[in-house]
Amino acid sequence: MAAIGAPGIVMRLNGIHTEPLLDAGIFGVAILAAAFLLSWAAEASELEISQGLALAVIALIAVLPEYAVDAVLAWKAGADPAEAEKGLAVANMTGGNRLLIGVAWPLVFVLFYYRTKIRELVVDRHRSLELVFLAVATLYVIFIPLRHHITLLDTVLLVSLFAAYVYFTARQESEGTELVGPSETIGRLPRPQRRVAIIGILVYSAAVIFASAEPFADGLVETGQSFGISEFFLIQWLAPLASESPEVLVASLLAWRGRAGAGMGALISSKVNQWTLLIGTLPLAYSISAGEFSLLGGLPLDGRQREEIFLTAAQSAFAVAVFMNLRMSAREAAALFILFATQLFITNEMVRVWYAAAYAVLCVVLLVVHRRELRPTMRIAYNLLRGREVEAGGVPAPD
Repeated sequence: MAAIGAPGIVMRLNGIHTEPLLDAGIFGVAILAAAFLLSWAAEASELEISQGLALAVIALIAVLPEYAVDAVLAWKAGADPAEAEKGLAVANMTGGNRLLIGVAWPLVFVLFYYRTKIRELVVDRHRSLELVFLAVATLYVIFIPLRHHITLLDTVLLVSLFAAYVYFTARQESEGTELVGPSETIGRLPRPQRRVAIIGILVYSAAVIFASAEPFADGLVETGQSFGISEFFLIQWLAPLASESPEVLVASLLAWRGRAGAGMGALISSKVNQWTLLIGTLPLAYSISAGEFSLLGGLPLDGRQREEIFLTAAQSAFAVAVFMNLRMSAREAAALFILFATQLFITNEMVRVWYAAAYAVLCVVLLVVHRRELRPTMRIAYNLLRGREVEAGGVPAPD
C-alpha cells in the first residue's frame, strides 16, 4: 500500500502531469492506498490511546484534502474580488459536509446491514461526546446565514470548540479492541517499535493524501469541464467527492471488517472537525490573503451561499437527531440518502429552502420520538465531560 501511494508524492513533488482523467486515476488510487494505511493505523493506535481520540486523529488526517482545497479557494477569494463573488470556498465546504452525511453515513449502514442483516446500527456510548459537540456546532452555524460574513470571531469560537472537543476526547480511557490482519501485525510489535510504526504510517498517509488531493480534484474538474459542467457544480460536488474519499474509505473499510460502530464514529468525528475547524479556517485564510483583519470581518456571503449554509446546517441538525439515541435505523439511513440525492441537482433557491425546512421538521419529529432516550445520552456525555468512566456499549432501547 505504501508503494501504491508513492506515485502521488513523487508526481506532485516533480510536477508530473498526464491527461486529466489519467491524473485523477493515479492520484485517486494513491488516496485509496493511504486510506487502507489509515484504517490499519487507526485500529493499532487504539492500543495506545482511546478509540475516540484515535478516530479523531484519523478523521483529521483523512479530511486534510478538504482543508487543502477549501483553504486554497478562500485564499484566492481574498486575493481577487471576482473569485470571492463566485463563492467557491463555501460551495466546496457545504458540498463536502452534505456528501459526508448524505452518502457516507448511509453507505456505512448498507455495509453493516450486508454483513449482519441487522436493521439498526448502534454506536458506542462514547460517541455521545462527539454528538454533543456536533449539536453545539450545528446550533451555532445555523445562525451564520443571518449575517453577510463568516467572521474572524467565528474562527475564534469554532476553533476553540474543536480544541475543547480534542481535549475531552483525549481524556477518555482506552477501550479494548481485537486486531486482525495488518493492524494485528503492527499491534504485536514491542511498544517502542509499534509507536514508531503507527506514527510513521500516519505521517506517510497524510503526506500521500495532501500531495494527491489537489491534482486528483483538478483532474476530475478538468474532465468534467470538458463535458461542459459548471464550475460551481464541479467545486461543490465533484471536488469534495475526491477530497472526502479518504475518510469515507476508512469508515467503509472498518464497517466491512465488522466494526461499523467504529466506522460511523470516524464519520461523526470527521463531521465535528469539518463543522468547527474547517469553517473556522475559511475567514482566516481569506483575511490573510486580503490583508484585512477585523474581528467582525471575513469571508463575504451572498444570498446563495447563505442558503447553502442554512441547508447544510439543517441537514446536520437532522443527522444529530438521528443519532441522539446512539442508533440509526434503516429508515433513517434511507431518509438521509433520499433527501440528499433528490436535492443534489436542484438550483432553485426556494426548493433549497423547502428542503432545509424538511430537514428541520424531521429533526423535531425525531427528537420528540426519541425523547425518552435523549436523557441517557446527555447523561453519558456529561459524565465523559467530567472525566468519569463510562461502560462501553450503546444506550438500551426503551421498553
